[in-house]
Amino acid sequence: MPDTLTKFVYQTFQQGKQAFGYTHKTVLNRLRDVVSPVETTSRSELPASTLALLKRRLDDLTEVDWQDAESGVYPKSLLFDNPWDDFFKYYPMVVLDTPSAWDRSKNKQYQEFDSEISTEGYPSYYVQNFHHQTDGYLSEMSANLYDLQVELLFNGSADPMRRRILAPLKRHIDNLAGNPKVLDVACGTGRTLKMIRDTLPQTSLYGVDLSPTYLRKANELLSKEPGTLPQLIQANAEALPYLDNYFEATVSVFLFHELPAEVRQTVINECYRVTKPGGVFIICDSIQKLDAPEFAPMMENFPTIFHEPYYRQYSTDNIEARLECAGFQSVEMSNHFMSKYWVAKKA
Repeated sequence: MPDTLTKFVYQTFQQGKQAFGYTHKTVLNRLRDVVSPVETTSRSELPASTLALLKRRLDDLTEVDWQDAESGVYPKSLLFDNPWDDFFKYYPMVVLDTPSAWDRSKNKQYQEFDSEISTEGYPSYYVQNFHHQTDGYLSEMSANLYDLQVELLFNGSADPMRRRILAPLKRHIDNLAGNPKVLDVACGTGRTLKMIRDTLPQTSLYGVDLSPTYLRKANELLSKEPGTLPQLIQANAEALPYLDNYFEATVSVFLFHELPAEVRQTVINECYRVTKPGGVFIICDSIQKLDAPEFAPMMENFPTIFHEPYYRQYSTDNIEARLECAGFQSVEMSNHFMSKYWVAKKA
């Protein structure tokens, strides 16, 4: 029997997050127009029909998120998993930090870091103020604010988009015995790893990321609830510190649009190397122009509004061909709201 009441509560919860995200951006954009106006003639305006389509796609995402929970892909508790302590603690900091991001954007300061932060040893493409955020991915403050900033950006849909990797991952893992090993490449603050652990508690989880502060945030998040802690390692995905054919599944969420094209291929090659024959590699990232031409103006705006230096090339890149070049087969693709998914198998 359908759980109508829980579905209604979930829909109301999502609508509340959508309204809050929209209000947050509207108020700050109007404030920016007063205190730090920018030239807008180079940006393409979205027609009302596109905005209406976005709303329908967002509603569709909410529905498929509910359906997966209702069918038992993951526990319904994940639908309401919101870091309220971080929200109340860090939302004021998000607001107070916004003028710094405006100045950074207006003055085209794309590699600005606090003097106490060492950028040595990181690849040049990583030493960026992605999203114009303070200290890029290298400070404690950035790690503390990141998840909230992304939820505000996507009007409360970032977690539902992340959860779209869980159904294909579960289909694969459920057919395996023992404790299958799963690697999250560029695991960030650990939200995807937490979702996988809640969905597939029998798995042994691993995560790599370049940022030590984000890994500390991930360990903090994953330590708050009972469960085996994933093994977290600071490492460059261009040279994963694992043996060949080690993982039954490898996943990556919101990484590839922040990599140069040649690095994108190198990372895919590495994911192929460490994935076992018969294993899967699942990618979640931004939609691309070929899949959603009606959203092309928005994709043109994105790297202008946010500092995303590799996004334009990504938006037309053939990731399926890159996966096949690495050796993956039977690549399946799908789209949900503003995200795209690739599920690739290793023969």
